[in-house]
Amino acid sequence: MSSPSVQERWAPGNACFGCGPANPKGLRIRSVPTGGPAGELACDWTPEPHHAAFPGVLNGGVIGALLDCHMNWTAVMRLKERDALESAPCCVTSEFSVKLTRPTPVDGAVRLVARVVEEGADRAVVEAELSAGGKVCARGRGTFVAVKPGHPAYHRW
Repeated sequence: MSSPSVQERWAPGNACFGCGPANPKGLRIRSVPTGGPAGELACDWTPEPHHAAFPGVLNGGVIGALLDCHMNWTAVMRLKERDALESAPCCVTSEFSVKLTRPTPVDGAVRLVARVVEEGADRAVVEAELSAGGKVCARGRGTFVAVKPGHPAYHRW
């Protein structure tokens, strides 16, 4: 068996639709460090036919969810490592954008790679690419903020 993803290690009870290991009907992405640039995470994910927008092409909303959750976890892990935290901080999406550059096929795995490009005391800006068959199909950029006590997402995992 492969090593645990950051989601499985730091938030095994998380029920998020995109990244929650505890959501049996979710996308259940598995993000792992690449061993490349500091803080970079990768994720290989295989769509199923019901993830299609139309025959053979992945739904744009699913692409958005994949990028959002993968970028969020990239921010989480960067803040955790930078601040030497014992547990993963709960981060939420402040804003994100997706640019679809070509149709994404549903007949094989997609790969997401994300890295932090800016950071502040309680937030990180992350950029990511989603590719299929070695071709970039979508790009994402987002700002992710570590929440404080009183926020509904605080200690959600």
